[in-house]
Amino acid sequence: MAVLTARLREKERSERAAMEAATRKSLIGSGDRSDRIRTYNFAQGRVTDHRIGLTLYKLQAILDGGLGEVIAALQAAQAAEQLAMLENGEA
Repeated sequence: MAVLTARLREKERSERAAMEAATRKSLIGSGDRSDRIRTYNFAQGRVTDHRIGLTLYKLQAILDGGLGEVIAALQAAQAAEQLAMLENGEA
């Protein structure tokens, strides 16, 4: 009976560890260039947000704290995404 209990505990532990590893991997990402969110190109003075396809040639202004255009574009993209979800009937 003790062997059966030990095997059941080990199976439960390994399943829990596999779930935690999968969750961790999905949160971290692969680290590939395809996972990029934003690119700062100093030679061209360009900032590109790859999630929404925004490119601004105002790198110095953004580094100085002028994030208004970036934030507005991100908010507009989020609102459009939420609207599309509502139209498709997704919650």
